[in-house]
This record gives sequence, C-alpha cells and structure tokens, in this order.
Amino acid sequence: MVSINGKTDLESDEDIPFSSSAATSKVEALDFEMIHLRSRADLAKSWVSRHMWIRVPRSIYIVLFKAKINMLLPFGPLAILLHYITGKHGWVFFFSLVGIVPLAERLGYATEQLAFYTGPTVGGLLNATFGNATEMIISIYALKNGMIRVVQQSLLGSILSNMLLVLGCAFFTGGIIHYQKIQVFNKSAALVNSGLLLMAVMGLMFPAVLHFTRSEIHFGKSELSLSRFSSCVMLVAYASYLFFQLRSHRNLYNPIEEEGVRGEDESDEEEAPEITHWEAIGWLAVLTVWVSVLSGYLVDAIQGASDSFNMPVAFISVILLPIVGNAAEHASAIMFAMKDKLDITLGVAIGSSTQISMFVIPFCVVVGWIMGQPMDLNFQLFETATLFITVLVVAFMLQEGTSNYFKGLMLILCYLIVAASFFVHVDPSDDGN
Repeated sequence: MVSINGKTDLESDEDIPFSSSAATSKVEALDFEMIHLRSRADLAKSWVSRHMWIRVPRSIYIVLFKAKINMLLPFGPLAILLHYITGKHGWVFFFSLVGIVPLAERLGYATEQLAFYTGPTVGGLLNATFGNATEMIISIYALKNGMIRVVQQSLLGSILSNMLLVLGCAFFTGGIIHYQKIQVFNKSAALVNSGLLLMAVMGLMFPAVLHFTRSEIHFGKSELSLSRFSSCVMLVAYASYLFFQLRSHRNLYNPIEEEGVRGEDESDEEEAPEITHWEAIGWLAVLTVWVSVLSGYLVDAIQGASDSFNMPVAFISVILLPIVGNAAEHASAIMFAMKDKLDITLGVAIGSSTQISMFVIPFCVVVGWIMGQPMDLNFQLFETATLFITVLVVAFMLQEGTSNYFKGLMLILCYLIVAASFFVHVDPSDDGN
C-alpha cells in the first residue's frame, strides 16, 4: 500500500511541471491572441476614422454640390434675411418658394439612395413618404396659425399635381424616350390605389354635401364630427393598405416582367448607390429640418404674397405650393419613367396621392382636433368636384395597364385646365384664411 501510494505521489509530482507548463503555454497563446485582436481592433478603428474623414466630405459634395439644382439653395437663407430686413412678404414668399425646390429635390435623391437598400416596393413607399414631408410640414405650420383653408387647398393641390402633372410628365417623357414600344405597369396595384382614392373622395364629399344642402342635425358641428370620425376610419384603411402592400399581398406589387428583362437587369447592376444607407438617413433628417424652418417663413408670407402679386390665395395654395412640394416626386417619377420602371413611377405619383388623401389629410384633421382647430373634410364644393373628376380621369387612364406619351399629354393638359380654373376661382368661404 505504501509503495502504491508512493508511486502515486511520484506520478502526481511528475505531472505537476507538465501541467504548469501547458497552462503557461495556454496563457501565452491567449495573451498573443489578445494582443493580436487589440492590434486588429486598433487598425479597424484607425481605418474607420480615416474612412469617415473621406466619406463625410464626399457625401457633402454629392448631396449639396454635385447637382446643378443646388445653385438655388442660397435662396432659402436670403428669404430669412429679407423677412427680418425688409418685411416684404411678396419677396420672402418668392425666395422661400425657390429655396424649397432644391431641398425637396434633394429629399427625393436621399430617398432614392435609401431605396437601393430596401427594394422597389418599400422604395416607392419611402419616395412617397419623404416626398410628402414638405407638404405635411407646411400644413402643420399653417394649421398652427389657423390657416385651415390654406391647409385644405395645399393638400388638395398636392393630390391634383401628383395625379395630373407628375404622372402626366412621367408618362409623356417615358413615352417619348421609349416611343417604339408601349410601356406597361402592374394594373392590379394601380386599381387598388384608384379604389383608395375613390374612398378618399367619398370621405371628402359627404361633409361638403351635408354643408351645402344644410341637412345636418347641428349645422356646422355635425360636419366637423363626421370629418373626425371619417378621418379615423381613413387612417385605419391606410394602415390596412400598408399591411396589404408590404405583408399579405406583396406579390401583387411585383414589377411586370417583360421580354428583355435580362438587358434591364444588366443595366440595373451598373447602378449603385452613391451614399450609404446611414448617410441617406442622416441627410433625410437634416433636409427635413431645414424644410421645416423654411416652411414657417413661407406660410407666414402667403397672404402678403397674394396682395403683392394680386394673385388669389387659392391659386397659390392649390397650384404654386404643391408644384414646389412635389419637386421630389416630379424628378423621381420622370427619372424612373425614362428608365422604363413605371411601377416605381406609379408608386411615387399615385402612391403619393393615395398617401396624402388617406393619411396626411386625416392626420391633419386629427392634429387640428388636438390643437383645437376646426379642421374638417369639407373642402368646399368646387374643390371636391375637381378632385372627383381628376380621380375618374386618372382611373380610366390606368385601367389598361399601359402608358404612352399621348396619355401623359392629356394628363398635363387636364392639369392646365385645373390651374386656370383655380386662377379665376373665388373662395366662397368667409374665412379670411
């Protein structure tokens, strides 16, 4: 027993130096790996810092200096200076209007860059959303100042501009460039949007009819209550539409495949984003803030501009403001139509109109409710009838699922008729706004 124990002790004593040397080697290996990892981390940090110093100036150059339209950016600060120095509302309005144009276009550019990372369906939704950021900001500022008619008319004008002018220019330019073939798009998705637009017309029509037929239970109050209820219903409908578009029926919004898709795919592969998705998100935030600042001066100068230029407020609100606010959609829709990507064009133009009618307008009614402003869906009879006819015309244009330059020309001419009508239109509302 003693010998066995002694042998065991001897074996254990012999094992000690071996195990300690193994542990030492493991510790040394671990230290070496830690040093190696630290050196790699330091290299990565230095590379990231150097990369950031390169990316930031490059991103600023691409977004703020590369496009020629950015030559109009100084008009924004000039408008603010004129507001405090001269107080001439006509010039402040003009300079603010011109200054917002490149901002709206750059918003569209940043959204387009972000769309490279999200796909066409979400990209079209992003284009419509951030393209409408200008209108929403202007509307909230006007609503805060109690300019309810300006809010109603500018949002209505944005719908008319998107459906007639933006879509018309896109169809026209796409048809001219691709004159040898008929451009096609997803008819099913277009019909869904047309149905939503007709639902929006219904929501706007009943308060107006109640008001002008004087068939309300409580005159002036029932239409406001109906508008708030209808707005909540429309918001639910738009949320359901987003679920339908992005989740349950995504295949319905797939682009139409044609012959020669291979060639188109090759051209798509050549396209690449110029900025990263984080840079795009950052620029969207910066540009939105600057648009909101400039929109405040623009809204304050509307009435003064109307007096200075001898121009109806309705024409300014329905025609001029939406043309500027829709600069992003205008540029994006035409660009995608020229590339024969009409599904994205419709997602921008018709999708934007759907978003304004089913989300932005009801949202403004709810915001006005919170602010204590009597914002309702009674857009007056003339404006509601104009929207109804416009939706019908565009729905007929989209029912075949094809596009050509003549359809675009007809939509543009329809918009000219609408613009001329609002130039001679006198707002029947007694509200001075």
